[in-house]
Amino acid sequence: MSNADLSQFSGQQYLSIESFRKDGRGVRTPVWFAEGDGVYYVYTLADSYKIKRIRNNPRIRIAPCDARGGVKGEWVEATATILDENGERRAHELLNAKYGLIKRAMDVISKLRQNKRAAIAIRVN
Repeated sequence: MSNADLSQFSGQQYLSIESFRKDGRGVRTPVWFAEGDGVYYVYTLADSYKIKRIRNNPRIRIAPCDARGGVKGEWVEATATILDENGERRAHELLNAKYGLIKRAMDVISKLRQNKRAAIAIRVN
């Protein structure tokens, strides 16, 4: 994959992740993302179906999208990894830097609701 192919993600606010059910059907979800050292980071609830699908099959596809999930570019094959605590810290640093006050407000709400979160690292194949 060339850098030109990944340039479609530059300046985008949302990323559509297509993870796959056990029967092979894809499920698309728009998420916030941040890039660091060629890796894309996202976070979600730890008990979300997206996390369960990634645990079963780390193969995903990603594409830039709008807030409603409307794809705005080409799909790219990738691999997702659920991060440990150190990786999670890095992911949240990058996401906080990109989304600022809005992200921090979401973190406060998440803590008040006692939601467990998980961070995912996405590497393009």
